[in-house]
Amino acid sequence: MKPNQNYKFLYFTFLPVSFLGFIDASYLTVKHFVGTPLPCSVLKGCEEVTRSQYSVVGGIPVAMFGAIYYLAIFVLIFAFLSRRIFNSADNDIKGDNDKLLKIAARLTVIGLLASLWFVFIQIFIIKAICLYCMFSALTSLLLFAFGIYVLKFKKTLLAYSS
Repeated sequence: MKPNQNYKFLYFTFLPVSFLGFIDASYLTVKHFVGTPLPCSVLKGCEEVTRSQYSVVGGIPVAMFGAIYYLAIFVLIFAFLSRRIFNSADNDIKGDNDKLLKIAARLTVIGLLASLWFVFIQIFIIKAICLYCMFSALTSLLLFAFGIYVLKFKKTLLAYSS
């Protein structure tokens, strides 16, 4: 795989998945504040989960924390790619830029742990499943897998084209 092709991995994995997670979590956040019911045709547990005592921490819906998480991943990867493309000749930027990718990859651990906790709460405590929440858990799992890949194969991913 050529180094330029390695960036396609970030374009086609981290960016769209984090964007989809952001859309999902933002939708749940808006629905929380507006107070309108969630359409949940497949699993019928969305309202029960999103209106439970576990859906809010300190008066803030957990979906808002999710939206912030997904937005942070998206911005970090976007900044990494932008700086990588437009400032590839500046060595100082390269070192700082690699930190952006590492931060994004490591941040996925938090998203995965939060998702595992909320899936546990849905299944074993609330005993209802929210389709939107499960979609968020899936996006967190995917981002975690991408993060592990990035951390494990970082040198290949960051190789410069000659």
